[in-house]
Amino acid sequence: MRRWIVLFSVLLFLAGCTMNEKEVALPNDLPDFVQESDFTSIDWGKKATGFGERGIIGNANKSGVIGADMPSLNTQKWMWHLWGIEEGHDTKLTIVGYHKDSKTVHPILVDGWTTGLGGPVNGADAHTPSSVKIPKPGEWAILLYKNESYFDTLIYDITE
Repeated sequence: MRRWIVLFSVLLFLAGCTMNEKEVALPNDLPDFVQESDFTSIDWGKKATGFGERGIIGNANKSGVIGADMPSLNTQKWMWHLWGIEEGHDTKLTIVGYHKDSKTVHPILVDGWTTGLGGPVNGADAHTPSSVKIPKPGEWAILLYKNESYFDTLIYDITE
């Protein structure tokens, strides 16, 4: 009898743990090339930092943003910078926001998921200005995809 009680307790515990784990909520209009595994493999300890002389916040010599130094929940202008891009003019940049606490995925660009990249500026190989809107405060992973392939992740803390 005692063995059954222990077994039942273990099963109940495991079921409770499984029910408490929240899955990533993917929106219906998310581009097909974005996978749930992209979010579960985020390194939240790799925070975006400042580098260069232009106030770029990101991952040095990979990707970064001018404007992210004063993150806001209001619509604002950000200029995206990418390194390691050979031809920026025919390149599409898809930007996907992931809110850590709610495990929800959101478009960050005001005009959808994807924008075109321009040529070199501020030492980067490609850039694009955009209007962004962060839906809620918290820790965000901003996943970048170049021509439908994962490129980089920027981790920002957006509080107001």
